[in-house]
Amino acid sequence: MAESKHSIGILFMAYGGPDSLEEIPGYLADIRAGRTTSSTLIQEITRNYRLIGGSSPLLQLTVETTNAVMELLNPPGAPESFIPYLGMRHWAPWIEETVGQMIEDGITRSISIVLAPQYSGMSIAKYHRKIDSGMKFYHGEIDFCHIESYHDDPGLIEAFAKRVHIGLERFPEEERGSVHVIFSAHSLPTRIVKEKDPYPLQCRETATLVAEAAGLSPDQWSGCYQSEGRSPEPWLGPQLEDYLIELAHKGIRNVVSIPVGFVSDHVEVLYDIDIEAQEVAETHNMRLERPPSLNNDPLFVETLARLIRKYAVNAGWLGV
Repeated sequence: MAESKHSIGILFMAYGGPDSLEEIPGYLADIRAGRTTSSTLIQEITRNYRLIGGSSPLLQLTVETTNAVMELLNPPGAPESFIPYLGMRHWAPWIEETVGQMIEDGITRSISIVLAPQYSGMSIAKYHRKIDSGMKFYHGEIDFCHIESYHDDPGLIEAFAKRVHIGLERFPEEERGSVHVIFSAHSLPTRIVKEKDPYPLQCRETATLVAEAAGLSPDQWSGCYQSEGRSPEPWLGPQLEDYLIELAHKGIRNVVSIPVGFVSDHVEVLYDIDIEAQEVAETHNMRLERPPSLNNDPLFVETLARLIRKYAVNAGWLGV
């Protein structure tokens, strides 16, 4: 790329997901990093993906989000200030290989952003280590400026608050006062609390800000976790399915699910909420509504573009 040495790379990253059912054993092996994956677990996860269409939509959705952001960052007729790249943590296109392509293209400075708003040493930091591994393997050096967290960004909060209203509007007006909003994020092992990892606090802060922006009273909402991993150690809770039962026992019958730890549709949303949690809700005579994920929502796209431009300016790579 002729202009690459004068341009700023943007490395968009997401978790990754299998493109077919046949890829699931390899996908799980990568996630589990050497731990044995039982045939029972492979069959279970294969079933889950079969129920959501046979593959993960995450890559395509991330491409669409990336393209929408780039339309704002490189408007027609303006110099190409930013060059986009895409890498996945647990499947192709691998982050390390994408970094190798960036090195080959002559990129010397780059912003990185993960499509996950809250920071944890067990999540976002691992993406950064993948970047470092890529530079080491391909014998190159890129000056990276990492956007580590945007959990409290006003644009993100407004986008989620609008989702709250979409969910509430699915109920008859006379019932909306009894609707309870559940904000959820991906569970992580509880040991992160002892390690003073900021993740639980950031998840809570996101939920609190969204609730305030949506005009919810303190008794109209609460938070929980979901999609805990398959390991023997304890994970953050309560888990969404258990929490729904707890709410049902308290007499709550109408629920809106807002997964503030996720910005795109993938199995943790399409199966864990739309199928598994929905079945729990129906079993306990509850109505559960989940508004659409942010995906390439214009407000979310504008938020990412603004963040990227802000970080580039602060790094001295771009004029104000």
